[in-house]
Amino acid sequence: MSELTEIVVVGDDDTGLVARVTSLLFERGCNIEDLDQAVRDGVFRMRLHADTAGMVCKPDTLREDLEGLGDDLGVDVRVRFPDERDGRCIGLLVTKEEHAPRAVLEACADGTLDADVGVMAGNRDALEPLAEEFGVPFFDVGDENGSHDESELLDLLAEHDVDCIALARFMRILSPEVVFRYEGRIINVHPSLLPAFPGAEAYRQAVEGGARVAGVTAHYVTTDLDQGPVVAQRAFSVPARADAADLKESGQPLEAEALVEALRAHLDDALVIRRGRTHLREGVDPAEYDLGAVAAPEAPAPAPPVE
Repeated sequence: MSELTEIVVVGDDDTGLVARVTSLLFERGCNIEDLDQAVRDGVFRMRLHADTAGMVCKPDTLREDLEGLGDDLGVDVRVRFPDERDGRCIGLLVTKEEHAPRAVLEACADGTLDADVGVMAGNRDALEPLAEEFGVPFFDVGDENGSHDESELLDLLAEHDVDCIALARFMRILSPEVVFRYEGRIINVHPSLLPAFPGAEAYRQAVEGGARVAGVTAHYVTTDLDQGPVVAQRAFSVPARADAADLKESGQPLEAEALVEALRAHLDDALVIRRGRTHLREGVDPAEYDLGAVAAPEAPAPAPPVE
């Protein structure tokens, strides 16, 4: 897919959207190699990959034509040509907790992550000093209740040409309007060993559920809450009589570690998603990434017994 042009269409669901876009590509000499579509809460998403090597127009012309068609249809169309798909700009979404965003910022600064944080957005302004410490522009996109303005957020991400998004304890649900535009490029860290204890207050859920082992998960974000493909996990034992605060103290350093390692694998293009699960790409050495068994290559099926 890295050799193909990626085109993402997002907007209100309507008839004829797929036909209009694919017809335009056919007329411009583009060959569609892969296409999928989805609808969630009335929001339509189509993502396709096309071979544009033989197109009969310039790249800028194709982009203008597709964006113009999007205007006519009332949808957003975004185009990324192969040479534009190796971006190294992270959008960091935060709330109040500093441990995870600080780890990402430090990893970018020391070269652990081959990327830069281009923008930091919070639904509160609590971490603006952290952004200033690292020289990263900060924007408060939240209201007095901490609810974020998604239109403002999308504008910021587009303005700073963000390639991927890290939810560093953002603790807010992104709508399909955001997820569909950055599908496969948003990584969240959640304080449990998913699929156990999704949603809010996961450490408290673990205590109340009598868990003997707790942990954290970095995963790709989908429109289903905390159900996206797992990338990295870290686990720790739950001491007797531990409460949620104890688990949080043990888990927070691991949250930061798992998020950074997941981002490193993503930025290195070491992962592939198949049937809702992450796997290392063929040829990638599993020892290069400390992700856990969920990211290991699939084992071949055992040969049937010889009768």
